[in-house]
Amino acid sequence: MATFRKIGILTSGGDAPGMNACIKAAVNKAYALGIEVVGIRGGYAGLMNGDLVPLTQQSVSNIIGEGGTFLYSSRCPEFATEEGMRIAVESCKKHQIDALICIGGDGTFRGATDMTFHGVPSIGLPGTIDNDITATDYTIGLDTSINTTVKMIDCLRDTCESHARLNVVEVMGRHCGQIALYAAIASGAVAVAIPEKPFDEAAVIEKIRMLRKNGKRSMILVVAEGMVNPDGTPYSETLVQHLKEQAGIDARFARFAHVVRGGQPTVRDRTTASDMASRAVELLVQGKSNVVMCELDGEICAVDIAFALVADRMYKNKLKEGDLDRFTPEQIEQMKALIEKRKREIDRLYQVAADVGF
Repeated sequence: MATFRKIGILTSGGDAPGMNACIKAAVNKAYALGIEVVGIRGGYAGLMNGDLVPLTQQSVSNIIGEGGTFLYSSRCPEFATEEGMRIAVESCKKHQIDALICIGGDGTFRGATDMTFHGVPSIGLPGTIDNDITATDYTIGLDTSINTTVKMIDCLRDTCESHARLNVVEVMGRHCGQIALYAAIASGAVAVAIPEKPFDEAAVIEKIRMLRKNGKRSMILVVAEGMVNPDGTPYSETLVQHLKEQAGIDARFARFAHVVRGGQPTVRDRTTASDMASRAVELLVQGKSNVVMCELDGEICAVDIAFALVADRMYKNKLKEGDLDRFTPEQIEQMKALIEKRKREIDRLYQVAADVGF
């Protein structure tokens, strides 16, 4: 068992609904174990600058239903340097922070593993709407972002029906198409375009022509932001123009963008965040660190951060020379199994979207 006087909590990178639920659960669990908690405002930049605030059960008592992050967030390139790391470690020593809980995405996890390597035990929590961390089936914020997206699409469909229009909707997700897939299924979109699957534009345009010929007035076509043209420009905008020119219908464009990062977190995100955060505090007390909390097959578990980061690079075809050298053949096979599992899930959702889209 490790003895901690004080745990620091930070949120880093893009915000996600449910981050505040993480903070509240971690604070409550820590105080139940007799551990003081300090909030680090503005992510790793706040750690370097000493922008800290005491967290008590009273101060976090009502934040579980709030969107965004109570501790604020930022991206901090300086932290990635050796000098930045030294400043962050010295800040922990100065303020007697014995361990960190770091909530965010892959960049946040790289910071957490660096802090552990420099003597500050750290655990990562997957807070990102994109669900683009291969080592976990679910990331905190996904459910809320999907629900927000679908609500907005429902509003668009009302006016599309009134005016017999098609709306191309671009949604966030970076290079992962899961928000787009779930939103397309839940909104009854006529088609969905995601970076993981080939998109037959000609076939979709023909489908739209036939639907209009058969009397369908309103149509929604969902495009993931990771779909880009060869020159890197958004494919969604190009697709709208093609639809206008080739489908013979009134096509409009909507980019929901960062709106879907906001809003009150759903029950799914609040409970998952709370479960992961409480478990993270328990693991720190047990002397475990350098892990990211994951949900695999419905169970909350801890996965080595280095394993998670390399598995993610393997999935995204971004492996660097030497990345796999530290892992056993069994671990590499585990990475491959995670990748195949994710691909199967994408394939399943894509097929459902194709089957129900009308």
